[in-house]
Amino acid sequence: MKRIKPMSAALLAAFIATAGSSALAAPDLKVALIAGKTGALEAYAKETETGFMMGLEYLTGGKMEINGRKLKVIVKDDQGKPDLGRTLLAEAYGDDKVDIAVGTTSSGSALAMLPVAKEYKKVLIVEPAVADEITGAKWNKYIFRTARSSMQDAMAAASTFKSGSVAFLAQDYAFGRDAVKAAKEALAATGSKGKVVHEEYAPAASTDFTAPTQRIFDALKDKPQPRVLQIVWAGPNPLNKIADMKPERYGITVAPGGNILPVMKTWKAFAGTEGTIFYYYGFPKNKMNDWLVAEHTKRFKAPPDMFTAGGMAAAGAVFAALSKVPNANGDQLSAAMEGMSFETPKGQMTFRKEDHQALQPMYHFRIKKDQKNEWDILELVREIPASELPLPVRNKR
Repeated sequence: MKRIKPMSAALLAAFIATAGSSALAAPDLKVALIAGKTGALEAYAKETETGFMMGLEYLTGGKMEINGRKLKVIVKDDQGKPDLGRTLLAEAYGDDKVDIAVGTTSSGSALAMLPVAKEYKKVLIVEPAVADEITGAKWNKYIFRTARSSMQDAMAAASTFKSGSVAFLAQDYAFGRDAVKAAKEALAATGSKGKVVHEEYAPAASTDFTAPTQRIFDALKDKPQPRVLQIVWAGPNPLNKIADMKPERYGITVAPGGNILPVMKTWKAFAGTEGTIFYYYGFPKNKMNDWLVAEHTKRFKAPPDMFTAGGMAAAGAVFAALSKVPNANGDQLSAAMEGMSFETPKGQMTFRKEDHQALQPMYHFRIKKDQKNEWDILELVREIPASELPLPVRNKR
């Protein structure tokens, strides 16, 4: 019989090393992205997903891996429904075993998701929902938010309103009511002498604004100048319909909050009108935003929108967190993310230790008179640094 030669020591060592590395290969890093891809905020959700995936692509150099571990993104559609949002997050943590989750579009759904993160002891990065309660009364230590809050929006707007009279038209749900509440507090906090004289809330799906707008006109028309009608609206903006009612008859100026590009490009008739916004593609000057603008324009024949930038900011937070502690449990990850800074299209953001709200600049804009193309809409009046937005801590930690 032919004798079998024993395996050489070198060959045996190589075999063991190969087998060992294969057996011990690190599992994929799993991330859940929950967004309201069906319903009234569908456009926002799609932008968030695009920005999130482009952010991971940019930060990983196209490899879609962190420290040699593949990134797997699981996208779920909560349709803007709180019950479904809660269920999908539990499914992501429990069945899919994700390391971290991001979501969601609707503030109502986001609020419903917060207790699930606490139950499973896993991190949830909130993007793009803005309700103040998310990092306030309903907060827990597993909640971080890259999105701006209603109060950050309000403080930015208040910084441009020094005196006079203001009335609000807002949607009648958490987003709208939170925003107006925050605006009133922000006016006081920034030392503005402006006074809120009227609040008007309309159903989110409203298409006829005649009655509420007339009530606003009646409340404002005899009040001290400047008289400002501030619109707080998610989705198709009522600015054009309000303008048709000629507020200028009463010396009233309309101040729109920032909106998505398809809405703002219909505002050409309002050249010179000013407002505030959390992102416009032409404002930030940094390497990440330059890449986003160039790549998005190349791929989609249009510049990135504000929720695209928000999705990319969330990707920046996920990348920084999982790079820092890739094998951490939820408690370790939460501790590591407190005070963590990360790269975004708006520049560096930092999660405040006290409530995990990302501190970030905002932008004071003016609608351009001379627009070169359909996306050349706004000009920058001033970047409002985070240091000028004294955001109160409200989570009673």
